[in-house]
Amino acid sequence: MADCALDERPLERADLAAHLARGEKPASAYRIGAEHEKFGFHRRDLSPVAYDGPAGIHALLLGLKRFGWSDVTETGHDGGETLIGLERRNDEGFAENISLEPGGQFELSGAPLRSIHDIRDETERHLAEVEEVGGALGIGFLGLGHSPIWTRAQTPIMPKGRYDIMRAYMPKVGALGLDMMLRTCTVQANLDFSSEADMVKKFRVSLALQPVVTALFANSPFVEGKPTGWLSTRARVWTDTDPDRTGLLDFVFQDGFGYETYVEYALDVPMYFIKRDGKYVDLSGRSFRRFLAGELSERPGERPQAKDWADHLTTLFPEVRLKSYLEMRGADCGPLEHLLALPAVWAGLLYDTTALDEAWALAQDWSSEQRHALRLDAARLGLKAQVNGRPLQAVAQDLLAIANRGLARRALLDAIGHDESVYLAPMQAIAESGVTAAERLLELYHGAWRGDTTGVFAAADY
Repeated sequence: MADCALDERPLERADLAAHLARGEKPASAYRIGAEHEKFGFHRRDLSPVAYDGPAGIHALLLGLKRFGWSDVTETGHDGGETLIGLERRNDEGFAENISLEPGGQFELSGAPLRSIHDIRDETERHLAEVEEVGGALGIGFLGLGHSPIWTRAQTPIMPKGRYDIMRAYMPKVGALGLDMMLRTCTVQANLDFSSEADMVKKFRVSLALQPVVTALFANSPFVEGKPTGWLSTRARVWTDTDPDRTGLLDFVFQDGFGYETYVEYALDVPMYFIKRDGKYVDLSGRSFRRFLAGELSERPGERPQAKDWADHLTTLFPEVRLKSYLEMRGADCGPLEHLLALPAVWAGLLYDTTALDEAWALAQDWSSEQRHALRLDAARLGLKAQVNGRPLQAVAQDLLAIANRGLARRALLDAIGHDESVYLAPMQAIAESGVTAAERLLELYHGAWRGDTTGVFAAADY
C-alpha cells in the first residue's frame, strides 16, 4: 500500500503527524495490502541466487517483464542505472511491486485490494510468473522465515545503496542485524484506519496479539543446517537487531497515545540516510529531530522534505509499524496458504468493530512484562507458550474464532460463494493440533531426513 503523495518543500513540525493522519479513510474505502518475501535458490545445488549472471536475480527480473512489469532502477556508484525491482498497475490503477531485500530475498508488495480473494488471485499470479521464469533459469523459491543452510558469507548482497549503509551500521547496534537483513523472510499485512482513535485501538490490538500470530506462523527452526532451539528463528533474530527501532513499543499502550506520540518516537530513532539526486547519503546514527531543526553538521542549514520523513518511517522496524496505514510485520514466510491466511487473520480482527472489541478483550489485561516475555516464548515454544496463566494454544484458538466471525460478517464472497473465512483453515488446523509448521519440519529432520536439512528445499519450494 503506497503512502500518500509527498511534496518537496521543507518540513514543518506539524507536517509529521499530518502525514500519518492523511491515511484516514472511511471503512467503506478500506483496503488490504499483502507482502511476502521468499528465498531464491539454484535447484541444481541449493545455492543462493546472486544478482549477476545468466541465472541471477537480474536475469529473473528481466524475464518477468514479459508479464507487463516496468523497470524500477537506482543510480549506482558508477553513475549508471541498476535494475532493482519492477512495478505494474492493476485495473484500478494501484501499483504492485517486486523488490529485492538485502540478501536477494524476492519480495512481492501487493496492491491495496478489497478482499482476501483478490489477494489470492494476485499472489497465485505472482507465484506462477516467478515459477515460469525462475523455473527456466533453474531457480526455485523457498517459503521459510530464515534461510536453512547458508552462512552470512555465502549469502549474496544486492546492489542497493541503502543496504550498504545499513550493513555498515547494523553491527554497531545489535548482534543479529545482519542476519535480519540477509537471512530472514516474512509475510506482512497492511491495513487502514478511519481516525486517530481507530488507529490507536487497532495498533494496540495488533501489537499485543502479534506474538500469538508469530507462534501460529512459526516456520524457521533451522540455521546453517542445524535446529536452533527456536521455532521462529526469524522472530528471535529481531530481538537482537537494533533496540532503537524494533520491539513492542510500550508507549502505544499508555494513555494519550496518538499520532504525536509516534512522531516523538520516530524523531529519536537514529537515521540511516537521505536520498539526493538519485543517490543515498549516509546519515546513519544522526538525529532526525536535529535535521528538522536544520542542525545537522553534515547538511548545514538543510531541513528535510516530506520524502525524507516518509523514508525515515520505513527504517523503523517495530512488530507493528505506523505509516499512513498499519503494517503487521511479525510472521514467518510459509506456503501459499499461509501467505493468504496472514492478511485474513488481521482483516478479520481489525476490519469488524465487534471483532476488534473481542480481540482487545483477549489481551487488555496483559502487562508489559507479560507481552515482552510472550514475544520470546512464542518464538521459542510456539503454541506451547503461556501468557497470563493461559496456554497460548487456547488464546490462538480464541483469536482465530474471533477473526472467523469478523470475516463472516464482512460477507465478501468469491465466485463460488465462499467468504474470506476459508483462508483461516490452515491456521485453525495448527491451533487445534498445537503443532506449528516449524515442528512438522523438525519431525522430518529427526525422522525421514535423518538429520539432513536439505530436505527442506523440496518441502518448502513453491
